[in-house]
Amino acid sequence: MDLQQRLTAEIAARRDDLVALTQDLIRIPTLNPPGENYREICDYLDRRLLRAGFHTELIRARGAVGDSDKHPRWNIVARREGQGAGECVHFNSHIDVVEVGHGWTVDPFGGEVKEGRVYGRGACDMKGGLAASIVAAEAFIAVCPDYSGAIEISGTADEESGGFGGVAYLAGRGYFTPERVQHVIIPEPLNKDRICLGHRGVWWAEIETKGEIAHGSMPFLGDCAVRHMGAVLREMEDSLFPALAQKRTDMPVVPEGARQSTLNINSIHGGEAEQDADYTGLPSPCVPDRCRMVIDRRFLIEEDIADVQAEIREVLETVRRGRPGFDYDIRELHRVLPTMTEKDAPVVGAVARAVRQVFGREADYVVSPGTYDQKHIDRIGRLKNCIAYGPGILDLAHKPDEYVGIDDMIQSAQVMALALLELLLPEGRA
Repeated sequence: MDLQQRLTAEIAARRDDLVALTQDLIRIPTLNPPGENYREICDYLDRRLLRAGFHTELIRARGAVGDSDKHPRWNIVARREGQGAGECVHFNSHIDVVEVGHGWTVDPFGGEVKEGRVYGRGACDMKGGLAASIVAAEAFIAVCPDYSGAIEISGTADEESGGFGGVAYLAGRGYFTPERVQHVIIPEPLNKDRICLGHRGVWWAEIETKGEIAHGSMPFLGDCAVRHMGAVLREMEDSLFPALAQKRTDMPVVPEGARQSTLNINSIHGGEAEQDADYTGLPSPCVPDRCRMVIDRRFLIEEDIADVQAEIREVLETVRRGRPGFDYDIRELHRVLPTMTEKDAPVVGAVARAVRQVFGREADYVVSPGTYDQKHIDRIGRLKNCIAYGPGILDLAHKPDEYVGIDDMIQSAQVMALALLELLLPEGRA
């Protein structure tokens, strides 16, 4: 067998190990929020990667958003140097998973295997990808021990809540600079034959409408902030949503509906605070003097963030001009600019050729509708040569009965290993 065949065969032979590793990772319930068991999963990865000859660092993101003594934000970065000078390929996976939710027919943290799939919260997003990258790296090292450069693997916190206690923290401390790392692959579940070049932008804001409290039996003596918010929603329906539907992008965003600008009403709350579940009394009769709405605006690489903000302010000002007593505040909660790696970037080419070799067809190039940690690698780390590629079906992320296909993990690991072969072994490019 040639080198490529030996490498793909080596990964196929590690099937049972890949499944067991994925099960072990799923069985550590790293729920975020609040950020549980981060140290436990980092310790597990530390033991595994030390056995494979990596030098490891466990790094707490002290002072980052979300970090506390009760729920410290732990990350692991592992590096294995090759036999000579060369470039570094970094596999970055987040270790956190979202809440379980309802509707499961299997144990969300059982790691059950059936019908060629591993089930559990995080199986698809993205512990299957993390496991595949580890097995890909270990198999590559076994077959090609004389590689040049370096391989890094990281498990990072809080991607599901913005990544500030994970990749953003590490990028701010030099872990993703072009001087240290040259190629980054993030094994997010974008489907095994797709290369994800980047993501849309996001702007979150909280809008608050103001009123005046009064007795609920005499609402004419007050001013209902919820009704004011209703006017905002009506103006959004009449003018903003139709305008956003007309904004289209040349970015290859999937699914098709996300190739336009979108706005989601994330939450609305007005009036009294909700009582605890065991409270049996009635609310007091008051006119609500405040109503708050959180909006989630996803925008395109062709749009400017200032224009995105101006559109929301124009909605509010239009309501103000036509509605007596209307007053509001707006504050930004979160912003991420769109990012997209060029198709001719080195890591894109290496993974594309590996996809062709494993699947016998050309890779699809896509852009994610939501953001992931590429944003921090790009903006903070100043590293553009970054993609998402990994096993798993995007539509299963955050769903009940989440799973990852075992064959998908094997094939994705083969793609990752062949990309390593091209990037770290000169003769691997032949």
